[in-house]
Amino acid sequence: MSPIPPFAYQRIVLKLGTSVLTAGSPHLNRPRLLELVRQAARLHAAGVDLVVVSSGAIAAGRERLGHRPLPQAVPTKQMLAAVGQSRLMHHYEQLFDIYGVVVAQVLLTRADLDHRSRYLNARDTLQALLAERIVPIINENDAVATDEIKLGDNDTLSALVANLVEADLLLLLTDQPGLFTADPRTNPDAQLIPEVERIDDSLRALAGGSRSGLGTGGMVTKLTAADLARRGGAEVVIAAGSVEDVVLRVARGERIGTRFPPLAGKLESRKRWLLGGLVPAGRIYVDDGAARALISQGRSLLPVGITRVEGQFERGDTVRICNAAGQEIARGLTRYGAASLDKIKGHRSDEIAAILGYENSPEVVHRDDMVVL
Repeated sequence: MSPIPPFAYQRIVLKLGTSVLTAGSPHLNRPRLLELVRQAARLHAAGVDLVVVSSGAIAAGRERLGHRPLPQAVPTKQMLAAVGQSRLMHHYEQLFDIYGVVVAQVLLTRADLDHRSRYLNARDTLQALLAERIVPIINENDAVATDEIKLGDNDTLSALVANLVEADLLLLLTDQPGLFTADPRTNPDAQLIPEVERIDDSLRALAGGSRSGLGTGGMVTKLTAADLARRGGAEVVIAAGSVEDVVLRVARGERIGTRFPPLAGKLESRKRWLLGGLVPAGRIYVDDGAARALISQGRSLLPVGITRVEGQFERGDTVRICNAAGQEIARGLTRYGAASLDKIKGHRSDEIAAILGYENSPEVVHRDDMVVL
Protein backbone atom coordinates (compact mmCIF):
# COMPACT_ATOMS: atom_id res chain seq x y z
CA MET A 1 0.00 0.00 0.00
CA SER A 2 1.41 3.39 -1.01
CA PRO A 3 2.23 6.06 1.60
CA ILE A 4 -0.87 7.67 3.06
CA PRO A 5 -0.99 11.48 3.30
CA PRO A 6 -2.27 13.01 6.54
CA PHE A 7 -5.99 13.38 7.09
CA ALA A 8 -7.74 16.42 8.51
CA TYR A 9 -9.99 14.53 10.94
CA GLN A 10 -9.36 12.03 13.71
CA ARG A 11 -12.86 10.57 14.03
CA ILE A 12 -15.24 10.24 11.07
CA VAL A 13 -18.80 8.97 10.75
CA LEU A 14 -19.41 7.78 7.19
CA LYS A 15 -23.06 7.44 6.15
CA LEU A 16 -23.75 5.31 3.09
CA GLY A 17 -27.19 5.62 1.54
CA THR A 18 -29.03 2.88 -0.31
CA SER A 19 -28.67 4.69 -3.64
CA VAL A 20 -24.91 4.79 -3.11
CA LEU A 21 -24.62 1.09 -2.29
CA THR A 22 -26.79 0.06 -5.24
CA ALA A 23 -25.37 2.65 -7.67
CA GLY A 24 -28.98 3.32 -8.66
CA SER A 25 -29.75 -0.32 -9.53
CA PRO A 26 -32.13 -2.75 -7.76
CA HIS A 27 -29.12 -4.69 -6.43
CA LEU A 28 -26.21 -4.06 -4.11
CA ASN A 29 -23.35 -3.00 -6.36
CA ARG A 30 -20.34 -5.09 -5.25
CA PRO A 31 -17.71 -3.03 -7.09
CA ARG A 32 -19.08 0.17 -5.53
CA LEU A 33 -19.17 -1.42 -2.09
CA LEU A 34 -15.61 -2.69 -2.47
CA GLU A 35 -14.40 0.74 -3.57
CA LEU A 36 -15.95 2.41 -0.53
CA VAL A 37 -14.49 -0.23 1.79
CA ARG A 38 -11.07 0.26 0.20
CA GLN A 39 -11.19 3.96 1.02
CA ALA A 40 -12.45 3.28 4.53
CA ALA A 41 -9.60 0.83 5.07
CA ARG A 42 -7.09 3.51 4.04
CA LEU A 43 -8.47 5.80 6.72
CA HIS A 44 -8.30 3.00 9.24
CA ALA A 45 -4.70 2.20 8.32
CA ALA A 46 -3.80 5.86 8.91
CA GLY A 47 -5.14 5.68 12.47
CA VAL A 48 -8.43 7.49 11.83
CA ASP A 49 -11.36 6.33 13.99
CA LEU A 50 -14.14 5.32 11.61
CA VAL A 51 -17.82 4.56 12.16
CA VAL A 52 -19.98 3.46 9.23
CA VAL A 53 -23.74 4.07 9.25
CA SER A 54 -25.10 1.94 6.44
CA SER A 55 -28.46 1.73 4.77
CA GLY A 56 -29.25 -1.09 2.35
CA ALA A 57 -30.67 -3.88 4.53
CA ILE A 58 -34.12 -3.78 2.92
CA ALA A 59 -32.59 -3.56 -0.57
CA ALA A 60 -30.40 -6.56 0.27
CA GLY A 61 -33.45 -8.45 1.50
CA ARG A 62 -35.37 -7.76 -1.70
CA GLU A 63 -32.40 -8.98 -3.70
CA ARG A 64 -32.10 -12.16 -1.65
CA LEU A 65 -35.79 -12.95 -2.19
CA GLY A 66 -35.54 -12.38 -5.92
CA HIS A 67 -37.47 -9.09 -6.01
CA ARG A 68 -40.75 -10.96 -6.01
CA PRO A 69 -43.93 -8.91 -5.43
CA LEU A 70 -44.68 -8.44 -1.75
CA PRO A 71 -47.30 -6.50 0.25
CA GLN A 72 -46.47 -2.85 0.90
CA ALA A 73 -46.76 -3.10 4.68
CA VAL A 74 -44.55 -2.43 7.68
CA PRO A 75 -44.20 -6.15 8.60
CA THR A 76 -42.99 -6.83 5.05
CA LYS A 77 -40.29 -4.17 5.35
CA GLN A 78 -39.29 -5.55 8.74
CA MET A 79 -39.08 -9.03 7.24
CA LEU A 80 -36.94 -7.74 4.36
CA ALA A 81 -34.67 -5.95 6.81
CA ALA A 82 -34.28 -9.14 8.87
CA VAL A 83 -33.30 -11.08 5.75
CA GLY A 84 -31.09 -8.37 4.33
CA GLN A 85 -29.21 -7.19 7.41
CA SER A 86 -27.19 -10.38 7.80
CA ARG A 87 -26.53 -10.41 4.05
CA LEU A 88 -25.34 -6.79 4.13
CA MET A 89 -23.06 -7.46 7.10
CA HIS A 90 -21.70 -10.56 5.34
CA HIS A 91 -20.57 -8.35 2.45
CA TYR A 92 -18.97 -5.81 4.80
CA GLU A 93 -17.17 -8.48 6.79
CA GLN A 94 -15.78 -10.15 3.68
CA LEU A 95 -14.65 -6.91 2.06
CA PHE A 96 -13.09 -5.34 5.15
CA ASP A 97 -11.33 -8.65 5.85
CA ILE A 98 -9.42 -8.20 2.59
CA TYR A 99 -7.63 -5.31 4.34
CA GLY A 100 -7.36 -7.01 7.72
CA VAL A 101 -10.00 -4.77 9.34
CA VAL A 102 -12.39 -6.23 11.91
CA VAL A 103 -15.98 -4.94 11.82
CA ALA A 104 -18.86 -5.17 14.28
CA GLN A 105 -22.61 -4.89 13.77
CA VAL A 106 -24.53 -2.40 15.94
CA LEU A 107 -28.32 -2.02 15.59
CA LEU A 108 -30.06 0.94 17.23
CA THR A 109 -33.58 2.27 17.71
CA ARG A 110 -34.92 5.56 19.05
CA ALA A 111 -35.47 3.94 22.46
CA ASP A 112 -31.73 3.23 22.72
CA LEU A 113 -31.04 6.97 22.54
CA ASP A 114 -34.03 8.27 24.49
CA HIS A 115 -33.06 6.70 27.81
CA ARG A 116 -29.97 8.14 29.41
CA SER A 117 -28.61 4.79 30.64
CA ARG A 118 -29.11 3.09 27.27
CA TYR A 119 -27.58 6.09 25.52
CA LEU A 120 -24.49 5.78 27.73
CA ASN A 121 -24.36 2.02 27.14
CA ALA A 122 -24.42 2.59 23.38
CA ARG A 123 -21.72 5.24 23.68
CA ASP A 124 -19.52 2.99 25.82
CA THR A 125 -19.89 0.10 23.38
CA LEU A 126 -18.89 2.26 20.42
CA GLN A 127 -15.98 3.77 22.33
CA ALA A 128 -14.75 0.28 23.26
CA LEU A 129 -14.94 -0.87 19.64
CA LEU A 130 -13.01 2.17 18.43
CA ALA A 131 -10.40 1.72 21.15
CA GLU A 132 -9.78 -1.80 19.81
CA ARG A 133 -9.57 -0.48 16.22
CA ILE A 134 -12.79 -2.23 15.24
CA VAL A 135 -15.05 -0.50 12.72
CA PRO A 136 -18.69 -0.38 13.88
CA ILE A 137 -21.25 -0.88 11.10
CA ILE A 138 -24.44 0.75 12.36
CA ASN A 139 -27.98 0.53 11.06
CA GLU A 140 -31.40 1.19 12.52
CA ASN A 141 -32.96 -1.98 13.85
CA ASP A 142 -35.66 -2.05 11.16
CA ALA A 143 -36.61 -5.65 11.94
CA VAL A 144 -38.21 -4.58 15.24
CA ALA A 145 -38.58 -0.79 14.96
CA THR A 146 -42.09 0.66 14.71
CA ASP A 147 -43.28 4.18 13.91
CA GLU A 148 -43.10 5.04 17.61
CA ILE A 149 -39.46 4.06 18.03
CA LYS A 150 -37.97 4.53 14.56
CA LEU A 151 -35.34 7.20 14.10
CA GLY A 152 -36.88 7.98 10.74
CA ASP A 153 -33.99 7.44 8.39
CA ASN A 154 -30.28 6.75 8.51
CA ASP A 155 -29.42 10.40 7.87
CA THR A 156 -30.87 11.21 11.29
CA LEU A 157 -29.23 8.14 12.77
CA SER A 158 -25.82 9.16 11.43
CA ALA A 159 -26.14 12.61 13.02
CA LEU A 160 -27.09 11.09 16.37
CA VAL A 161 -24.14 8.71 16.09
CA ALA A 162 -21.81 11.61 15.26
CA ASN A 163 -22.91 13.26 18.51
CA LEU A 164 -22.68 9.97 20.37
CA VAL A 165 -19.03 9.33 19.46
CA GLU A 166 -17.98 13.02 19.32
CA ALA A 167 -17.02 12.82 15.65
CA ASP A 168 -15.00 15.52 13.91
CA LEU A 169 -16.67 14.87 10.55
CA LEU A 170 -19.98 13.46 9.37
CA LEU A 171 -19.74 12.54 5.69
CA LEU A 172 -23.14 11.92 4.08
CA LEU A 173 -22.70 10.12 0.76
CA THR A 174 -25.66 10.20 -1.59
CA ASP A 175 -26.46 10.04 -5.31
CA GLN A 176 -26.25 13.83 -5.65
CA PRO A 177 -23.08 15.98 -5.69
CA GLY A 178 -24.42 18.11 -2.84
CA LEU A 179 -27.03 20.78 -2.21
CA PHE A 180 -28.04 22.89 -5.21
CA THR A 181 -29.78 26.22 -5.70
CA ALA A 182 -32.54 24.26 -7.51
CA ASP A 183 -33.26 20.67 -8.47
CA PRO A 184 -30.44 19.81 -10.93
CA ARG A 185 -32.55 17.05 -12.47
CA THR A 186 -35.10 19.54 -13.77
CA ASN A 187 -33.25 22.86 -13.82
CA PRO A 188 -30.10 23.08 -15.96
CA ASP A 189 -29.16 26.38 -14.31
CA ALA A 190 -28.95 24.84 -10.83
CA GLN A 191 -25.65 25.59 -9.09
CA LEU A 192 -23.91 23.57 -6.39
CA ILE A 193 -23.77 25.36 -3.02
CA PRO A 194 -20.21 24.74 -1.76
CA GLU A 195 -20.76 25.88 1.83
CA VAL A 196 -23.76 26.55 4.06
CA GLU A 197 -23.48 28.74 7.13
CA ARG A 198 -27.16 28.92 8.03
CA ILE A 199 -29.91 26.35 7.64
CA ASP A 200 -33.30 28.06 7.44
CA ASP A 201 -36.72 27.52 5.88
CA SER A 202 -35.67 28.94 2.51
CA LEU A 203 -32.81 26.45 2.31
CA ARG A 204 -35.13 23.60 3.27
CA ALA A 205 -37.47 24.69 0.50
CA LEU A 206 -34.60 24.38 -1.98
CA ALA A 207 -33.77 20.92 -0.65
CA GLY A 208 -37.39 19.85 -0.99
CA GLY A 209 -36.96 19.78 -4.74
CA SER A 210 -34.14 17.25 -4.61
CA ARG A 211 -35.02 13.58 -4.50
CA SER A 212 -32.54 10.99 -3.35
CA GLY A 213 -32.84 7.97 -5.61
CA LEU A 214 -33.76 4.75 -3.83
CA GLY A 215 -33.16 5.96 -0.30
CA THR A 216 -35.83 6.67 2.30
CA GLY A 217 -34.35 10.06 3.09
CA GLY A 218 -34.10 13.00 0.71
CA MET A 219 -32.03 16.16 0.81
CA VAL A 220 -34.33 17.65 3.47
CA THR A 221 -33.45 14.86 5.90
CA LYS A 222 -29.79 15.45 5.16
CA LEU A 223 -30.19 19.11 6.07
CA THR A 224 -31.83 18.10 9.33
CA ALA A 225 -28.98 15.69 10.02
CA ALA A 226 -26.38 18.32 9.15
CA ASP A 227 -28.00 20.84 11.48
CA LEU A 228 -28.07 18.34 14.35
CA ALA A 229 -24.50 17.11 13.89
CA ARG A 230 -22.89 20.52 13.51
CA ARG A 231 -24.62 21.78 16.66
CA GLY A 232 -22.76 18.98 18.41
CA GLY A 233 -19.44 20.24 17.06
CA ALA A 234 -18.97 18.10 13.94
CA GLU A 235 -18.28 19.35 10.44
CA VAL A 236 -20.70 17.91 7.88
CA VAL A 237 -20.20 17.24 4.18
CA ILE A 238 -22.82 16.05 1.68
CA ALA A 239 -21.22 14.57 -1.42
CA ALA A 240 -21.79 12.02 -4.19
CA GLY A 241 -20.62 8.51 -3.44
CA SER A 242 -19.71 8.00 -7.09
CA VAL A 243 -16.92 10.63 -7.06
CA GLU A 244 -13.49 9.03 -7.36
CA ASP A 245 -11.83 8.62 -3.93
CA VAL A 246 -14.51 10.86 -2.41
CA VAL A 247 -14.03 9.53 1.14
CA LEU A 248 -10.28 10.00 1.10
CA ARG A 249 -10.40 13.40 -0.57
CA VAL A 250 -12.98 14.81 1.83
CA ALA A 251 -11.04 13.35 4.76
CA ARG A 252 -7.94 15.21 3.58
CA GLY A 253 -9.87 18.48 3.62
CA GLU A 254 -10.54 18.78 -0.11
CA ARG A 255 -13.66 20.80 -0.90
CA ILE A 256 -16.10 18.39 -2.50
CA GLY A 257 -19.88 18.62 -2.33
CA THR A 258 -21.56 20.91 0.20
CA ARG A 259 -19.86 21.67 3.50
CA PHE A 260 -21.54 22.68 6.75
CA PRO A 261 -19.03 24.07 9.28
CA PRO A 262 -19.59 23.24 12.95
CA LEU A 263 -21.56 25.83 14.89
CA ALA A 264 -19.67 25.39 18.15
CA GLY A 265 -17.05 23.38 19.96
CA LYS A 266 -17.74 19.88 21.27
CA LEU A 267 -20.62 19.71 23.74
CA GLU A 268 -20.41 17.78 26.97
CA SER A 269 -21.98 14.33 26.88
CA ARG A 270 -25.18 15.22 28.74
CA LYS A 271 -25.95 18.10 26.38
CA ARG A 272 -25.26 15.91 23.37
CA TRP A 273 -27.90 13.55 24.71
CA LEU A 274 -30.36 16.40 25.20
CA LEU A 275 -29.74 17.61 21.66
CA GLY A 276 -29.91 14.32 19.86
CA GLY A 277 -31.68 11.77 22.02
CA LEU A 278 -35.05 12.59 23.46
CA VAL A 279 -37.97 13.70 21.33
CA PRO A 280 -39.28 16.98 22.85
CA ALA A 281 -42.68 16.50 24.48
CA GLY A 282 -43.84 20.12 24.37
CA ARG A 283 -43.00 23.77 23.88
CA ILE A 284 -42.40 26.65 26.27
CA TYR A 285 -42.68 30.16 24.81
CA VAL A 286 -40.71 32.99 26.42
CA ASP A 287 -40.63 36.76 26.14
CA ASP A 288 -37.81 38.77 24.61
CA GLY A 289 -36.09 39.39 27.94
CA ALA A 290 -35.97 35.70 28.81
CA ALA A 291 -34.75 34.86 25.30
CA ARG A 292 -31.85 37.31 25.67
CA ALA A 293 -31.01 35.92 29.11
CA LEU A 294 -30.81 32.37 27.74
CA ILE A 295 -28.90 33.16 24.57
CA SER A 296 -26.56 35.97 25.58
CA GLN A 297 -26.19 35.70 29.34
CA GLY A 298 -26.10 31.96 29.94
CA ARG A 299 -29.02 32.05 32.36
CA SER A 300 -31.48 29.38 33.45
CA LEU A 301 -35.14 29.67 32.45
CA LEU A 302 -37.32 31.19 35.19
CA PRO A 303 -41.13 31.13 35.25
CA VAL A 304 -41.39 34.93 35.09
CA GLY A 305 -40.22 34.94 31.45
CA ILE A 306 -42.66 32.27 30.24
CA THR A 307 -45.66 33.44 28.21
CA ARG A 308 -47.24 30.22 26.94
CA VAL A 309 -47.08 26.44 27.37
CA GLU A 310 -47.94 23.87 24.68
CA GLY A 311 -48.19 20.09 24.86
CA GLN A 312 -48.60 17.49 27.55
CA PHE A 313 -45.39 16.86 29.45
CA GLU A 314 -44.26 15.90 32.92
CA ARG A 315 -41.37 16.86 35.14
CA GLY A 316 -38.14 15.56 33.64
CA ASP A 317 -39.36 15.57 30.03
CA THR A 318 -37.48 17.31 27.24
CA VAL A 319 -39.12 20.50 25.96
CA ARG A 320 -38.42 23.02 23.23
CA ILE A 321 -37.95 26.62 24.36
CA CYS A 322 -39.19 29.10 21.75
CA ASN A 323 -39.04 32.88 21.43
CA ALA A 324 -42.04 35.12 20.77
CA ALA A 325 -41.75 34.44 17.02
CA GLY A 326 -42.01 30.69 17.59
CA GLN A 327 -38.36 29.91 16.77
CA GLU A 328 -36.73 27.22 18.89
CA ILE A 329 -33.85 28.82 20.77
CA ALA A 330 -33.06 26.10 23.31
CA ARG A 331 -33.94 22.60 24.44
CA GLY A 332 -33.84 21.20 27.94
CA LEU A 333 -35.29 19.12 30.78
CA THR A 334 -38.18 20.80 32.55
CA ARG A 335 -38.49 20.69 36.34
CA TYR A 336 -42.25 21.23 36.19
CA GLY A 337 -45.03 19.49 34.27
CA ALA A 338 -47.20 21.35 31.77
CA ALA A 339 -50.17 21.75 34.14
CA SER A 340 -48.05 23.23 36.93
CA LEU A 341 -46.09 25.39 34.54
CA ASP A 342 -49.28 26.86 33.12
CA LYS A 343 -50.13 28.08 36.61
CA ILE A 344 -46.77 29.66 37.44
CA LYS A 345 -45.92 31.17 34.04
CA GLY A 346 -45.27 34.89 34.29
CA HIS A 347 -44.72 34.73 38.07
CA ARG A 348 -41.54 35.25 40.10
CA SER A 349 -39.75 32.21 41.48
CA ASP A 350 -40.52 33.20 45.07
CA GLU A 351 -44.25 32.87 44.28
CA ILE A 352 -44.07 29.24 43.10
CA ALA A 353 -44.71 27.63 46.51
CA ALA A 354 -47.71 29.85 47.21
CA ILE A 355 -49.27 29.06 43.83
CA LEU A 356 -48.57 25.31 43.65
CA GLY A 357 -48.24 24.45 47.33
CA TYR A 358 -44.72 23.16 46.68
CA GLU A 359 -41.52 24.13 44.89
CA ASN A 360 -39.33 21.74 42.92
CA SER A 361 -36.84 24.42 41.95
CA PRO A 362 -36.72 28.18 41.39
CA GLU A 363 -35.77 27.40 37.77
CA VAL A 364 -38.07 25.82 35.22
CA VAL A 365 -35.13 24.62 33.11
CA HIS A 366 -31.68 24.84 34.71
CA ARG A 367 -28.77 25.93 32.58
CA ASP A 368 -27.01 22.58 33.20
CA ASP A 369 -30.01 20.78 31.70
CA MET A 370 -30.25 23.00 28.62
CA VAL A 371 -28.75 23.25 25.14
CA VAL A 372 -28.97 26.72 23.57
CA LEU A 373 -29.54 26.48 19.81
